[in-house]
Formats: sequence, C-alpha cells, structure tokens
Amino acid sequence: MDDAEKGKRFLELIDEQNNLQWSTIVKISALINSNWNSTDLQNELETLVKKHSKITKEINSLDKNNNIL
Repeated sequence: MDDAEKGKRFLELIDEQNNLQWSTIVKISALINSNWNSTDLQNELETLVKKHSKITKEINSLDKNNNIL
C-alpha cells in the first residue's frame, strides 16, 4: 500500500471511529437512563468497543515506520 492509499484508508478509519464514538455515547446515555439495567444496551456497547479497538489497531498498523502519520 503506497502513502496515498494509506492516507485515504487512515481518513476512512478515523471517520468510522468517530461514528462509533458517537454511537457509544448514545448507548451509554441510554444505559444510564435505564439505571444500567439493559442487557441489550450492554451487549451493543461491548460490540461497539470491540469495533473501536479493531479500528484503532488498524490505524496504528498503517504506519509502522512512522512515515505518514
């Protein structure tokens, strides 16, 4: 993957990560409003956190030699 492709992928991942962060905030707010009693929301949050972690790992792996990021 050349630097232009890495840069494009980086921006795509940042956008996806940002969307996940907003979704996470919405789920946490709903969970708080449910007095932390929603198993469905807890499961959804777990999924969002796993996706966020995966994206972060991919972002970090894009520039192993510190060339573009």
